[in-house]
Amino acid sequence: MWGNKASRQKPCHHCKSRSASAPPDTSTIHYEKFWLYRHCSSVQQRDQQAQKAGQLFSGLLAMNVVFLGSAFISSMIFNHMAITLADVWILLSILKVLCLCWIIYYLLGTSRQPHAVLHRDSHAGPIWIRGSVLLFGSFSILLNVFQIGYSTILIQCKSSVEIVFPSIEILFICIQAFFLWHHSKDCIQVQHNFTRCGLMLTIATNLLLWFLAVTNDAIHIEIESQLREVEQRFAGKAPFSTCLFTTSCTCPNTTICKVFQKGYILLYPFNTEYCLVCCSVLYVMWKNVGRRISHHHVPHIKPKFKIHGVVFGPLLGTTAVIIGICVFMMYQIRATGSAPNRQVFIMYYSYYIVLLPLMSVGAVIGTIIHTLEKRELDTLKNPTRSLDVILLMGAALGQIGMSYFSIVAIVATDPRDLLNSLILSYSVLLIFQNITQNVFIIDGLHRQPFHTHISPGNEEEVKEEQNQEAYDQRRVSMLELGQEIRKVSLSYLHSYSHLSWKRRALREISFFLVLCNIILWVMPTFGAHPVFENGLEKSFYGYSTWFAIVNFGLPLGVFYRMHSVGGLLEVYVTA
Repeated sequence: MWGNKASRQKPCHHCKSRSASAPPDTSTIHYEKFWLYRHCSSVQQRDQQAQKAGQLFSGLLAMNVVFLGSAFISSMIFNHMAITLADVWILLSILKVLCLCWIIYYLLGTSRQPHAVLHRDSHAGPIWIRGSVLLFGSFSILLNVFQIGYSTILIQCKSSVEIVFPSIEILFICIQAFFLWHHSKDCIQVQHNFTRCGLMLTIATNLLLWFLAVTNDAIHIEIESQLREVEQRFAGKAPFSTCLFTTSCTCPNTTICKVFQKGYILLYPFNTEYCLVCCSVLYVMWKNVGRRISHHHVPHIKPKFKIHGVVFGPLLGTTAVIIGICVFMMYQIRATGSAPNRQVFIMYYSYYIVLLPLMSVGAVIGTIIHTLEKRELDTLKNPTRSLDVILLMGAALGQIGMSYFSIVAIVATDPRDLLNSLILSYSVLLIFQNITQNVFIIDGLHRQPFHTHISPGNEEEVKEEQNQEAYDQRRVSMLELGQEIRKVSLSYLHSYSHLSWKRRALREISFFLVLCNIILWVMPTFGAHPVFENGLEKSFYGYSTWFAIVNFGLPLGVFYRMHSVGGLLEVYVTA
């Protein structure tokens, strides 16, 4: 009788003999006191504690490296006699060599160990992120080639560090881009602490490279702004032969110098973007170290990007892009000369004042549709999505901060002036557009894809999409080309009419916002900086103060537009 009661309660094997001799009033079995339970619980706790300790230690390592590098760069800015640019380059070169050693060890050693990569995060390293790494990395390599060529021409007044540093930078970019392209989805299961430290060291190095690039970009903008005065003084008498880094050097060939200078300044923003994109990918890899993904977390059907079910979004977005390119070209021609034209600033801000409300209205409508639809929220743990939300909110602070500074400067001076009123309207609309777009993207990223839940009313729609995919895979001959084009057009219009109005609206809005953010990324990236060139805020806050504000806000604003494109593409695909 006692043995049957013990078997019903499933006692521990080690405790059967002890249970048989126990009195009836103490027959309750406390599982939390069993050795087996305590042992398993302690193993789980030790695993979690080891993971937290590894993340803490690697984070402290990155923090100290960033503080050390920031102290060097800040000392170079404020006391360039004690700490020179060459000293900063030497420090960064040492860090890059250490990162290269770890990346090579990871590629040849860690990742090839048995059971090293048991899981891969399907959300990490999407194609647009890895494509951005390759694109911006290629431009950064070309930038360093220009720098090497320029320093080689002026070898008589240049140090060897100015040639060695970009050479190491080219090697670092190539190996890091290869590493991120092939291993950005890894959930490494071996050498956790060493991998975390290597990833954090690489993140810290990229952050310092970004910090240095931002300060040098500010110097180039300052050179361009002050160049107008030089051109006015020496117009038609002396060509521009000022060295890009030191004014004591003169080029033997003025044409080559101008090519290197213009190319260097044109490609420089891509270097800052490359550093930030690499940091985001490396951070996701750091979060995925030791992560175990269960089978139900892996999506069986991964949504693909198809221009399917959109008509008005591409048309409106393409129109905005074409008009933006025209405005940008006129701005570059008329605003970068020796005497900036007031009319070109009015034209530039007027374009923004028309475009930003359209983007805000689209984002608000998309958010309302998200609240009306019946898609479930995706509550699974996703480090990539968490990072996307943090980057969207953090990068938006750049444009929002500059807008508030502009609002204060305009209200305190003369808000009734035409140009000032346009800048004031632009600043207010930009704040509202950033907020509404962030809400729309973040809400869309937390929604399940539409096709994961097929309702009876959507069966015809899903069947139509499957037929379209099967049709796309067929090969057609040249003789059937006209007939096939007509079939494709009819099939496209037929599928468009069968989409639900919520899906159609979300796709139209997402595609429109993608194109708008692309043109708003292109304009400041390639040199349109009216916030510094209009002179209003610069005269109100002072040259140095406003330059520091712009230096902080512009790179974040450019990164925000690029990252918004990726988030909007995710919303479009899931819709």
